[in-house]
Amino acid sequence: MLRWVALILLALLLALGVKLWAGEWGFREIARLQAQIAEQKAENAKLQQRNDQLKADVEDLRNGKDAIEERARTELGLIKPDEIFYQVVEPAPGEAKVGTDKAGADKSRDAQH
Repeated sequence: MLRWVALILLALLLALGVKLWAGEWGFREIARLQAQIAEQKAENAKLQQRNDQLKADVEDLRNGKDAIEERARTELGLIKPDEIFYQVVEPAPGEAKVGTDKAGADKSRDAQH
């Protein structure tokens, strides 16, 4: 009789051990959930930093004319009434300069000869 009780208790102990290691709320599941929590916290920190930056931009736009002026100049190309707008256009790579052929010789000099 004592052997049967000991065997039953041993079987229960083994079943509880298996449940503890491989069960629904076992150590593996808890470790996986902790890793998922750490990953979510890192993502939340990135998003919080982005939100803080956007909040600072909104505050600048509400309170400061400098930020509004900077955005109008860069995004919309606006200028003040007393300013002169100069646009410098770089030639595309491989495009010949005006007055020269691809070899760099002056066309006007060749036309004279």
